[in-house]
Amino acid sequence: MPPVQSETVSKTPLFSRLFGLSPISPIKEHMETCERCVLGLVPFFEAVSGSDWADAEKRYRAVSDLEGVADELKKKVRLNLPRSLFLPMSRNHLLEIVQVQDRIANGAKDIAGLMLGRKMRFPEEVKPALTEFVKASLDAVSLARKVIAQLNDLVTTGFSGREIELVEKMLEELDDAEHKSDVLQVKLRRALFDHEADLNPVSVIFLYRVIDQIGDIADDAQTVGNRMMYLIAS
Repeated sequence: MPPVQSETVSKTPLFSRLFGLSPISPIKEHMETCERCVLGLVPFFEAVSGSDWADAEKRYRAVSDLEGVADELKKKVRLNLPRSLFLPMSRNHLLEIVQVQDRIANGAKDIAGLMLGRKMRFPEEVKPALTEFVKASLDAVSLARKVIAQLNDLVTTGFSGREIELVEKMLEELDDAEHKSDVLQVKLRRALFDHEADLNPVSVIFLYRVIDQIGDIADDAQTVGNRMMYLIAS
C-alpha cells in the first residue's frame, strides 16, 4: 500500500512544496508599507494647512520611518528572492517591481521633507484642487497595492483563469486613476498660476516641484501595473 500523504501536504501548491514560502509575500509586504507611507501624507498636509509645524514634523517622522521600513523590506526581497531557474517568472521583473514600489515611498518622504524644511503652504484658494489631486494620486497607489496583492494567486494558478481577468480589470482601473491624477494636476497648476503674483517667486518654484512629485507618485503606481502586465505577458 502506498504511503498516505497528509492532507496539508496534498493541498499545498507545488511551487510552495518545492521552494517553501512564496517569494511573493515580501513583495506584497513592501507594497503595503509603501502605501502606508504615502497615506501618511494626508495627516501631514492637514498639519501643514493649519501651520501646525510641530505636528507636521511628527507626521514627517512617521512617513520617514515607514520609508525606512520599505528600504529594509526591499533589501530582504533582493537577498531572499530565489535565483532558481524554476522561479515561475522573471526574477528581474520582480526586482523591477520592487524598485518602482520603493520610488513611491521615497517620493512621499521627499514631498514631506521639502515642505517641512521650507515650511511651505499652498494658498488657501488652491487647497480644494490640491486635496482632489492628492486623493487621486493616493487612489492610484492603493489600486497598485491591490494589483500586487493578486500576484501570489497568479503564481499559484499558473497565470491563467479568472485571476488574470481580475487583474486586467484592476489594471484598467489603475490606468484610469493615473489619468485622473494627470487631469487634476493640470487643474491645480492652473489654480496656482492664478495666484502666483501674490506669492514669493522662489516659493512658487518649490510649490510646482511638490505638484510634480505628487504626480510622480501616481505615475510610479501606474508603472507598477505596467510591470505586472509584463509578468502576465511573459
